[in-house]
Amino acid sequence: MRYLLSFSLFALSLWSFRSGGWISFAPMVYSFGCIPLFELFLRPNEKNLSTDQQQEKASDKLYDRLLYLVVPLHFSCLGVFLYTVWRQPEAEGLTYWGWVSSMGILNGVFGINVAHELGHRPGKKEQLLAQLLLLSSLYMHFFIEHNRGHHRYVATREDPATARKWEPVYVFWLRSTIGSWLQAWGLEFDRLKRKKIGKWSIQNQMVRFSSVQLLFCLGIFWVGGQAVGVAFLFSAGFGILLLETVNYIEHYGLLRSRISALRYEKVMPWHSWNSNHRVGRWMLFELSRHSDHHHRPARKYQLLEHHPHSRQLPTGYPGMMLISLLPPLFFGLIHPRLNAPVHS
Repeated sequence: MRYLLSFSLFALSLWSFRSGGWISFAPMVYSFGCIPLFELFLRPNEKNLSTDQQQEKASDKLYDRLLYLVVPLHFSCLGVFLYTVWRQPEAEGLTYWGWVSSMGILNGVFGINVAHELGHRPGKKEQLLAQLLLLSSLYMHFFIEHNRGHHRYVATREDPATARKWEPVYVFWLRSTIGSWLQAWGLEFDRLKRKKIGKWSIQNQMVRFSSVQLLFCLGIFWVGGQAVGVAFLFSAGFGILLLETVNYIEHYGLLRSRISALRYEKVMPWHSWNSNHRVGRWMLFELSRHSDHHHRPARKYQLLEHHPHSRQLPTGYPGMMLISLLPPLFFGLIHPRLNAPVHS
């Protein structure tokens, strides 16, 4: 039940939307103030499940239902956010940006992160839920690029979502956002070419995703007006920046060796940065056990394991996201760990 901790963000965001001034930043303070502070004092938990525990958790549907529950809760909060802005279009700057950041955090934690988990599931219904969640951040191309691009090219120069050594996060935001979008188009063009289907066909997922996102935005602007539409775009952008900051710390500076002109070495646990800090793990549905996720992408979040030879971040994801915003500090903390040998 510890994963219910992440649902506290819904409650804090609703409080934000009903409040003004500094209180509207409650989700931000909680996510990037309280949680990093907790993780400074709580030791990382490297313990893995026993075989019996894995079997029990793999068959327990509650872990899946928690993800399904996110969808109605997330879109309910989005509706409350849009209604709040509609009722108070002239809200003062502090309150306005508190609301936007609160919705943006929901977009990052639930609209993209939970979509990431569901998007790896083989079931069509779960994949549809993933696409629906990604719609709330206008990042539906992530469904294509992440599963068919990032997991194939991770820790190589061909992957726009792998940060290069000495690359500041601000440069990475631009390169990854644009590169991932372009790669998604390329992946769809290649898929349709193999099937001998026109690349601008309605069977092109990028054509469909782009159309749905455009209609969704136009609907919000039409119903809510310019102030509501702009607030939605800001909140979606905030969620995207959270995702790309996570992408930045997950594979920063790591590269796989090329073993032939067409192949790289197999993706191993040491090709991702890992974090066993507990609160971040619970809040993000084990996303920070990223080494095992890339080693075994189909493995459900509650079963992800610690690998002793994976590269460990000095603190949890929320804290590392803040540190990444100060490139000299980030480089000073990460490069000694990056240069340290890893024994397979």
